[in-house]
Amino acid sequence: MEQVWIILGAIFIASVLNIILRRYDFPTAIGYIFTGMIVAEFFHLNVHNSTILDNISEFGIVLLMFTIGLEFSFQDLKVMKKEVFVYGLLQVGITGVFFALLASLLGFYLKSAIIIGFALALSSTAIVLKILNENGDIHSLYGRKVLGILLFQDLAVIPLLLIIEIFTKNVTPSSIFIQTLVNIILFFALLLLLGKFVIDRFLRYAINTKNQEIFLLATFFVIFLSAELSHFLGFSYSLGAFFAGMLLAESHYKYQVEADLAPFRDLLLGIFFFSVGNRINLESVIEHLGTIFALVFAIMLIKAIILYFILCWSEQKRTAFKTALSLSQIGEFALAIFVLASANHLISDTTAQILSSVVILSMIATPFILKNLKSIADKLFKEPIRELKIESAGFYNHIIVCGYGPLGKDICCDLRKRGFDYVVIEHDLLLYEEGVANNEPIFFGNAAQRIVLESLDLKNACAVVITFHNLEKIRLVTQSVRDLAPKAHIVARVRDEKEADALQSMEISSLIITTQTLSKEMIRELLYCKI
Repeated sequence: MEQVWIILGAIFIASVLNIILRRYDFPTAIGYIFTGMIVAEFFHLNVHNSTILDNISEFGIVLLMFTIGLEFSFQDLKVMKKEVFVYGLLQVGITGVFFALLASLLGFYLKSAIIIGFALALSSTAIVLKILNENGDIHSLYGRKVLGILLFQDLAVIPLLLIIEIFTKNVTPSSIFIQTLVNIILFFALLLLLGKFVIDRFLRYAINTKNQEIFLLATFFVIFLSAELSHFLGFSYSLGAFFAGMLLAESHYKYQVEADLAPFRDLLLGIFFFSVGNRINLESVIEHLGTIFALVFAIMLIKAIILYFILCWSEQKRTAFKTALSLSQIGEFALAIFVLASANHLISDTTAQILSSVVILSMIATPFILKNLKSIADKLFKEPIRELKIESAGFYNHIIVCGYGPLGKDICCDLRKRGFDYVVIEHDLLLYEEGVANNEPIFFGNAAQRIVLESLDLKNACAVVITFHNLEKIRLVTQSVRDLAPKAHIVARVRDEKEADALQSMEISSLIITTQTLSKEMIRELLYCKI
């Protein structure tokens, strides 16, 4: 019963803090981190004593990486090979070696210095990608470079964990390397086979049930299967989830999947940030306050300088600066590495606590840095550069047609003849497949969900046409459109004036009453016959 009160207290504190912080435009991550600190201090609930909380929080990162993967197909990864395999390798390699040498000069043994150095080279996938997703910068030039480097860092965690194993166990590096290479080949082979022969068909069967709950369950199964397969072969859960998302990136289900997962992803990420704050030992922080703050400032500054000089040789200085500052913090994987290193006696418990506090404080500082990133760059780089946005859908000045029923088909046919650009959203699998067969620009999704509308570039659309009759669905779609694009031109239809009156408060631009239109057409035909 006591745990129930702790949970209620944590939810209340998180709600109040985030309500207050959002008034000042602070990200919710900060509120969750401070909630974790308060709960740890006053309720004596610590994540180290809660394996369940730790596991649940990791699911947030898994879902985040899956939804990021939905935005990038394997073709996109080929395009980003420079960001991943050149910039990522240089960032991790140079930064890791620099910090390892520095730790060695400070008196750490070589093995300990190597672990500390390369752990400090990692950045926070959870915080950086969440904020870039929220503000739309994930598709900017610097956003793509941030994502590419973070992907390489996720890959770099694998050899780092293997190094700890080599340092603490009686195994040869060559046997570890061969085993890892075999596991990598096996992982991608299994994932590609599952994607081609199982996943797509499995989701199709789920959609055929016309039950959103079943579709959501099937999606979760695909995500966690890929994550567990990755973990079983020695890689991180998040890496498996990312590649599972990439498998579905070419699918027309991607927008609906992303819309369904968004609430779960954000809630679980909140638990992750709560667990980050929960790890802070205030007594240890206060005791070593000067050292911790000095390390936070020095490490973030050094990381930013190294990455800036890596990028500025071949990229715009403004882009290099924004990328470097975005990745200056230390990542969540470093926390796990320091705990593991401490358990294997590579570093002392005190050192682990100080380094963990440095990691967490750098993560707390990150949302404030990213929030002011543009204004800082504007002050330092005066050249009038407008950074290119690489949009997920790429639609502009188009018409969004909601529904591919008989009326939707006729509208699409007419729009095509008149040369208008349009895109269709359909939630019925049979109608969706009919649209695919007719080579329509159609996507499977629920038009009432905001993420689906955002993915189809609603803000750039010239009009939204709602073709179905259901009043409740018309209300939901209209409200979502109005929230995202208040000035959008919406066209909808109703059966009679009674239904029109029911929708009067929805501010629909053009409301077509079917009975009136039909009666006018029939009278026109009668007059024509009489003449």
